[in-house]
Amino acid sequence: MTTSVATADPPPTGEDDRTLTADENRAARRRSSRLLGELLRPVRGRIGVLGVMVVLAQLAVVAGPAIIAWGIDHALPALLAGDPVPTVLAAVALLLAAVVGGALTFGYVRQSTVIGQDVLLSLRRRVFRQTQRQDLEFHERYTSGRIVSRQTSDMEALRELLDSGIDVMVGSSLSMLFTIALILAMDPVTGAVMLLMLVPGVALTVWFQRRSREAYRGIRTHSARLIVQFVEAMTGIRAVKAFRKEDADLARYDTLAQNYRDASLASIMIFGIYQPALRILANATIAVVLVVGGFRVLSGDLQVGVLVALVIYARRFFQPIDEIANFYNSFQSAVAALEKIAALLAEVPAVRDPEDPTPLPRARGEIDLVDAAFRYTPRGPLVLHPLDLHIPAGQTVALVGRTGAGKSTIAKLVARFYDVTRGSVRLDGIDVRNLTAEDLTRSVVMVTQEAYLFSGSVAQNIAVGRPGASRADIEAAADAIGAGAFIRRLPDGFDTDVNTRGGRVSAGQRQLISFARAFLADPAVLILDEATSSLDIPSERAVQEGLTHLLGARTALIIAHRLSTVMIADRVLVVDDGRVVEDGSPADLIAAGGRFAALYHAWQAA
Repeated sequence: MTTSVATADPPPTGEDDRTLTADENRAARRRSSRLLGELLRPVRGRIGVLGVMVVLAQLAVVAGPAIIAWGIDHALPALLAGDPVPTVLAAVALLLAAVVGGALTFGYVRQSTVIGQDVLLSLRRRVFRQTQRQDLEFHERYTSGRIVSRQTSDMEALRELLDSGIDVMVGSSLSMLFTIALILAMDPVTGAVMLLMLVPGVALTVWFQRRSREAYRGIRTHSARLIVQFVEAMTGIRAVKAFRKEDADLARYDTLAQNYRDASLASIMIFGIYQPALRILANATIAVVLVVGGFRVLSGDLQVGVLVALVIYARRFFQPIDEIANFYNSFQSAVAALEKIAALLAEVPAVRDPEDPTPLPRARGEIDLVDAAFRYTPRGPLVLHPLDLHIPAGQTVALVGRTGAGKSTIAKLVARFYDVTRGSVRLDGIDVRNLTAEDLTRSVVMVTQEAYLFSGSVAQNIAVGRPGASRADIEAAADAIGAGAFIRRLPDGFDTDVNTRGGRVSAGQRQLISFARAFLADPAVLILDEATSSLDIPSERAVQEGLTHLLGARTALIIAHRLSTVMIADRVLVVDDGRVVEDGSPADLIAAGGRFAALYHAWQAA
């Protein structure tokens, strides 16, 4: 008997640990049951074969002591009488049962592992596809740590269930049933004794499951807090270093680690009580069977071979109970993991492809907002008040205003990161809600302040804008926005590996590479959301030249605080509190003496 403590890593959030209502629990169970059924449906034939193998394997294993009993009571007397055939048959039967049992056990363990991995592969793909197709609102609400947890610790919990669940939950249960059935068939008196001794065993196991479940919840809670602290400290390591928070973070982490250790020790203590108690009960059962059976042998009511088999069965009887109890926490963890994954897969994106889309093979770039209003939550405030706006194809429009005025909201609605609360956003006269994601992505590209680079070479990162682009096109895009010169100075030029998140290039260089990626995509509408904020003055000048050259043929929305970027626009919209308060060319707005003029004169003075 081995002791194991199940300690799954839950996602770093309080949402998964909050107490659910009865209705929520029922809904979660229905979702997870439905998901499990969908996952197992393609492999149900293999599961049926697996079930037959498990039954036959357990029958072969349980048959061993019964063959020994027959050999002692019948084959040995025949051997003493000069007939060796029964003894040979008993030996062959025992060897055959061992070989068949071992082979079938190997077969169903391997088969269950293969089935489990196939199911996990299918589930991993579904989870990844689901997270990829979700809208921006989902990802802002559903933290990245929770998504990572679904693909890691939750999948690992399910793997343990799928790999070992058949062997432990089904195999051990069948072993108990077959054992007690053979005991009752061989000697009902001993069977009654075994069933009587089973009562305290069941009571002990119920106590263990209840206490271990409470201890496991404590481990999950403290583990979640520990993960949150670690992720927060590592994610904000620059701020930690800048403000010398190392000691404070270490003290908090040490407290959380101590709590996690104490919770783990409490769980181990429960195992420490349960397993010795179960072992004592098992030995006491063997002793009772031996005493009762011994007296019955002396009285002639029981054969010696049967007594030997009963003692072996009694010794084996409590082992499946121990295995099932040890597996209980893993089972609980897997059930919880399946519920969380099912909840993720049940998320319906707010931004969905239309059922009957309007095709748009090549957009011109004309944008219209018609009575468009937006709020982030159903009961939240309007962050964009009803707006009517027409942007002709090919026009460069700059959005300016204070932080939180609604500039990025307009851009995100045009890119359909969100859908308007009322009204519509139209591209070339077509409501963007009637366009497929493929058509919209091809037509509208947004470059944000966070210039994210993927692992791989500079050329591969630029090619994200147009997969399959030639090397010449990639280099031409980089040259057009002024990135080619610094890229060629890198150790391997365009083949330089930027490392994860672009660690080998500066923030400004990452932004230039992301510009080249967007320009290579050649969209009809290009949105730059604070995209020049990371650039130094020389880089900004290079980008300004590239923007002036490349934005002439396409519609562009530029959100920027740097007026040097704004001044290249054909038109400026001043946004305040979700409303457009000024609209005109840069020269006209400066002459009008309004808010933009004040910004311009302050910039000139600086």
